Amino acid sequence: MKEGFGYVQQLQPAQTLLDLAASIAVVRHAGRVGVVGFCWGGKLAYVSGCELPIACGVAYYGGGIVQELSKIPRCPMLYHFGANDSHIPLSDVDKIKAADTRGTFYIYPGAEHGFNCDMRGSYNTGAAQLARQRTLAFLAQHLRGETAAQP
Repeated sequence: MKEGFGYVQQLQPAQTLLDLAASIAVVRHAGRVGVVGFCWGGKLAYVSGCELPIACGVAYYGGGIVQELSKIPRCPMLYHFGANDSHIPLSDVDKIKAADTRGTFYIYPGAEHGFNCDMRGSYNTGAAQLARQRTLAFLAQHLRGETAAQP
């Protein structure tokens, strides 16, 4: 974690956005594009939804989204947060909800930051499985036009 955080600190946001745009351009030939991110990647999914030509975005416990709230997503966004996340307080989630009034938000009781990563002590099987089902339904709806109800 410490090493990875060091790398993130060295990245320039504008360059990272260009890298994401290039990645989207490469896969766009296959159809509509969605972005899914975890933690810092969740923030990048949010920024992608605001600034890049994607069909939808999914942010799992997106750390740092509150610093980007001057931007509003132009596409449907799905957000997953742990109710017990010590890095992202529910007051920050409320700010994100206020900024993205069209977003779909799920708060997982008992879940902490990183609840979806089975390599961490904070892994929460129930929350991870439910978030995955909801993510897959959301992506099917916005990338393929399927209308299956989200669990």
